[in-house]
Amino acid sequence: MRLLQQAETVNVQVLGALRAAVITGELAPGTLHSVQSLATQLGVSRTPVREALIKLAQQGMVRFERNRGVRVLQTSVHDLEEVFTLRLLLEVPATRRAVALLDAAGRRELRKQLQGMERAAAADDEYRLWEHDRRFHRLLIAASGNGRLAEYVDGLRDMVLRSGVSTAGSSRSLDAIVAEHAAVLILVEAGDAEGAAAAMRAHLLHTAELLIRQEAGAEAVGVDLDMGWTSPGGQGEGPTPD
Repeated sequence: MRLLQQAETVNVQVLGALRAAVITGELAPGTLHSVQSLATQLGVSRTPVREALIKLAQQGMVRFERNRGVRVLQTSVHDLEEVFTLRLLLEVPATRRAVALLDAAGRRELRKQLQGMERAAAADDEYRLWEHDRRFHRLLIAASGNGRLAEYVDGLRDMVLRSGVSTAGSSRSLDAIVAEHAAVLILVEAGDAEGAAAAMRAHLLHTAELLIRQEAGAEAVGVDLDMGWTSPGGQGEGPTPD
């Protein structure tokens, strides 16, 4: 059992390291890497690296290219539209249900993650803020009673939280990101299920609008409820092309 536990720890560590390298831009979008070169950099064997890359490929972060290696993928506008459409469909009702099921310990853990976000914002540490942000969302979804849903949404976030696809420091400040999560938590702690769900929806829509505007350019003006962009004149034009 000890060997299995050690192997599992290595696999988790390798997956976390590779995910972080993609998100921070250490492994830049478009770059090609071999499994062996990544294993050498991490000081591990090829097996945990390959297994981690398979998981990242399933999440749309990298792509295996035959006889060439693994390429880090760039998030497209269409990717963002699809991800946030799914997050709106899944996280809003999950938040509503979580409010009814959360116990005192669960609320304290959410508060702990928000406090971690506040400290990270004060230190201007975007990556640490992202880690607490991620745990906040995952804890809230898991509190709805669906662990698989929490895992799935966590994978969706990986498609967005990568180098060059972040609102922090460009579309809004770290403090503004914290404030949106604080608004959700206040309503969760108050036991207001509908209010918390509405606050989560507003947070996700705002994040989607800022990210897609940022990636699509100045011509992107607004986003409707099904994530379709509208023209300056208000006529729907459907999703922005890649």
